[in-house]
Amino acid sequence: DVQLQASGGGLVQAGGSLRLSCAAAGFPFDDYAIGWFRQAPGKEREAVSCINNDDGRTDYADSVKGRFTISSDRAKNTVYLQMNSLKPEDTAVYYCAADWAPGCLAQAMGLPYYGMNYWGKGTLVTVSS
Repeated sequence: DVQLQASGGGLVQAGGSLRLSCAAAGFPFDDYAIGWFRQAPGKEREAVSCINNDDGRTDYADSVKGRFTISSDRAKNTVYLQMNSLKPEDTAVYYCAADWAPGCLAQAMGLPYYGMNYWGKGTLVTVSS
């Protein structure tokens, strides 16, 4: 079974940092794309960042470019999201999701994007002003 476990959320002041982790199991990690998504109260879920473990390509939402960094540790089957210079508007439940590459990078590559098949439970990030 595919398993995705997100962790690392918490309460942080504006300007602070957090690192989220997504531990993956049950699928060929190197052939998958893994993305971070978030949903704030009363808002729709949005894509935050994506990494293609196949070729290392990454993509970011405009709202987090320059502040967030996605990375992948193949030895640990874990994807990280380093979040710096956090803002109150970053407050949300963060989810990691996985699918065969290019997955969440499809749109950035000019390919059709059909969503991500596998989702983990979220981790709450709260940024206080």
